[in-house]
Amino acid sequence: MAGTVLAIDQGTTSTRALVFDQQQRVIGEGRRELRQHFPRSGWVEHDAEEIWRAALATARAALRKAGVAAADVAAIGITNQRETTVVWDRETGKPVGPAIVWQDRRTAPHCERLAERGFAQLFEERTGLRLDPYFSGTKLSWILDNVPGACEGARSGKLLFGTIDSWLVFRLTAGRVHATDATNASRTLLFDIARNCWDEELCRILDIPMRMLPEVKDCADNFGVTDRAHFGAAIAIRGVAGDQHAATLGQACFAPGMMKSTYGTGCFAVLNTGADRVRSTNRLLTTIAYRLDGRTTYALEGSIFVAGAAVQWLRDGLKFIRKAADSGKLAASADPTQQIYLVPAFVGLGAPWWDADARGALFGLTRNTGPAEMAKAALEAVAFQTADLLDAMRADWHGRGETVLRVDGGMVASDWTMQRLADILGAPVDRPRMLETTVLGAAWLAGSAAGVWPGMEGFAASWSLDRRFDPVMDVDTRAHLRAGWRDAVQRTLSR
Repeated sequence: MAGTVLAIDQGTTSTRALVFDQQQRVIGEGRRELRQHFPRSGWVEHDAEEIWRAALATARAALRKAGVAAADVAAIGITNQRETTVVWDRETGKPVGPAIVWQDRRTAPHCERLAERGFAQLFEERTGLRLDPYFSGTKLSWILDNVPGACEGARSGKLLFGTIDSWLVFRLTAGRVHATDATNASRTLLFDIARNCWDEELCRILDIPMRMLPEVKDCADNFGVTDRAHFGAAIAIRGVAGDQHAATLGQACFAPGMMKSTYGTGCFAVLNTGADRVRSTNRLLTTIAYRLDGRTTYALEGSIFVAGAAVQWLRDGLKFIRKAADSGKLAASADPTQQIYLVPAFVGLGAPWWDADARGALFGLTRNTGPAEMAKAALEAVAFQTADLLDAMRADWHGRGETVLRVDGGMVASDWTMQRLADILGAPVDRPRMLETTVLGAAWLAGSAAGVWPGMEGFAASWSLDRRFDPVMDVDTRAHLRAGWRDAVQRTLSR
């Protein structure tokens, strides 16, 4: 079947690959769970070799299930968990140690020292980001400081750095291409988002040799071709974007003021601000939404570290549910007279609080509190955090029009959760028919670049609504619940 597109979605807890036909329909899929490793409190690691093996295996499985030969694939698109950091040997392709995951907090002291030295404003002005362990730069610095021989190898040109997209491109091309795209580059603390280039001064502050950084390309660009040994024929890699940027594209949020919120392991809300690089006064991030044909579109982003991860905690930690999909049903059975607040600061709090040292807490427990009330609190925490982000975005975007909220990710399949989200927000929530918007965005980048999928206007016209959730909660109830949430957060903050 000629003209198909293969998209690889390498996420925090799983790796998937989907094959799409020219009508943007999924015709083949492969999936593998990804193990996370927690060697110390606050540390989160992945095995980069496991990620590579899973990407290759799931891509092969998707092609096999679709009945598509590699020669009939027009292009590959890649989307990835952002900020997760890998350093590997240029010649052997072997990583020097575990990949440090975006959730990892080990570099919090380093970030604090940099802030004390007066660098916080410089990093924010150049990169749009905060000095936080979330981002790749201090992770890379930690590897160079703590892995024997890494610093010398980096300075000599022997070692390379990349986020997961770069790692997969390097392995898929058998080491011929070391590249990333502008969205992933913009999440490193090393990239000047105004000049669209690596920043020499920031690299010097973090003591990172620039020769180990990948070439930065547009999101839809030529990232080389796969080695024939992988799929039986060479396939062009034509699209790369970090997962939240790919979801923004997959939701067709191409106009300024459009907003998407993705509910996966974490929750990430992105507001398209067009050509304007809006500087947040409400502790949001300014980032690159996407870069196409050399033109940069910017965004405001709010990052919630724990969303679906709270549901995983209910399932794997507390054993309250057998599968994640059961959480909404359990929450619906909760005692309406109890209001429990879960502040899920398991790895600190993200926007708009940015407290790396905060830890999770429960408030309002009674003798009658049980699994249903805990499930309700976990799902409501996602809604409350989203409301905090939306308030901050509206404040930064003041006077420029209302936002349109589109949602995606695993959690949005729950009608109860989406209705609660609309109620807490006091605003409509649009759920698309195609929930796999992250991988769809990667596929669109590759397919449009290869000429087998429509351009921006045609793709936007294909977006289809599954259901709109309108708020039904009265204003006073909403205000009361949100006041209780803010009180719970204040009690949880470390400072």
